[in-house]
Amino acid sequence: MTAPNALDHVRPVFRRILIWAAVLAVALAVVGGVTGLVVAGTPGLAGGLLGAVLSVVFLGLTAVSVLVALRVSKGQMISGAFFGIVMGTWILKFVLFLVVLIALRDRAWVDFPVLAVVIIVGVVGSLVIDVVAVAKARIPIGVALPGDGGSSASGGSADAGNDTPRP
Repeated sequence: MTAPNALDHVRPVFRRILIWAAVLAVALAVVGGVTGLVVAGTPGLAGGLLGAVLSVVFLGLTAVSVLVALRVSKGQMISGAFFGIVMGTWILKFVLFLVVLIALRDRAWVDFPVLAVVIIVGVVGSLVIDVVAVAKARIPIGVALPGDGGSSASGGSADAGNDTPRP
């Protein structure tokens, strides 16, 4: 038995995530930039804008990696290629995140606390986007439910042992 092909069902969910990420990027840039400018001047503005860009790049990398992995694995989410691409991207994001933070740590042109707060808000926002998009998705899982009239996974009838009349 092969796993159901998820390519056609998951692709719209991740496209929706990417669209919402663009909206999050604009909101983070505007709110983070203006707040940073008020709190810390020009370095705060730079920190707010840079934090917004980094947040959305990291969110986008996750969604794009899943889309690419689905294409490479031909929609089989239990494929080693799928997991390799997604996990490899997550590791790359983590390393890139550390490199960027270390590189920006002592720069006078960016306010590090504003940068950190905007990145944290971006991460929380991206988690909310992921949860809402996946929770609202209608992705079939290919399982017969009791009352569907099909057979269950054990090979018997879905109504085996149930003498209750059905309308």
